[in-house]
Amino acid sequence: MKYCIIGVGGTGGPTGAKLAQAGKDVTLIARGKSLAALQKNGITIRHLWDGETLQVPVRTCTLDDYLALSKEEQADVILVCVKGYSLDSILPFLQRAAHPGTIVLPVLNIYGTGSRLQDKLPKADVLDGCIYVSAAQEAPGVLVQHGPIHRIVFGPRDHKIQNPVYRQIAQDLKDSGISGELSDNIQRDALEKFSYVSPIGAAGLYYNAVAGDFQKEGPARDLFVRMIREVSALADAMGCPFEKDYVPVNLEILSHLSADATTSMQRDVMAGHPSEIDGLVLEVVRMGHKWNVPVPAYEMVADEMEKRGVH
Repeated sequence: MKYCIIGVGGTGGPTGAKLAQAGKDVTLIARGKSLAALQKNGITIRHLWDGETLQVPVRTCTLDDYLALSKEEQADVILVCVKGYSLDSILPFLQRAAHPGTIVLPVLNIYGTGSRLQDKLPKADVLDGCIYVSAAQEAPGVLVQHGPIHRIVFGPRDHKIQNPVYRQIAQDLKDSGISGELSDNIQRDALEKFSYVSPIGAAGLYYNAVAGDFQKEGPARDLFVRMIREVSALADAMGCPFEKDYVPVNLEILSHLSADATTSMQRDVMAGHPSEIDGLVLEVVRMGHKWNVPVPAYEMVADEMEKRGVH
């Protein structure tokens, strides 16, 4: 199995490093300073929880270099690890790189990306997926990882998981030290992940809070819990109810993060960059209207972000 990862930031970087370290056939697509750093030094990953620093050689190329490869040299599986707001910009690449039989696996924070991409990539087999990992780029080619959790859940929307290639992907991830889980209900599982990443990003932005603020009682933690409840109510209305209470599950995830960890959406907003607020906050408000589910906490955050001029 040959893998290609587009997006080498906080999700694609650690995933590519683990696949490469395990000897898997993986190519990372990068550009500019990131490309130069990766080609020279490989990926450097610093663990906040234990102080360990890893340096992993990786194979990298540009978008154009990848498209110049023969079909046989190109990947069987393309992992899409970009931010939600960058998806449109890489769509022309995906339309040329995804051949009949190519599996495209988006592991974005934004719920429902796979189904939207499938419409644009009719030749490919586009799955849905989500990833649990907390990391941020510290410098080109250098990432800081906030906690040890690294889990990818993926699957087809029709629940038909018998394809042996899907099972091979799960095995390759497990071989690489990633918890790779093939889901027979990816809509539910992706919403369960969304019940963490959306509330933590929204509440973190609203209160300018770090992980330590959520690890103790207080207004940031209270808002986080309220938003988890609202996403859970949406899951009920959509016909894919959660199998457990995700408030304690998500608080447990938070407990393993470094106290000063922040979300990528917070960091993007603070840097004046485009953010995923549309997909992580405003989309929930739209979903609430569509499914007739009250989401007052999300509406409060959306109103505040509009006042602040955050996009």
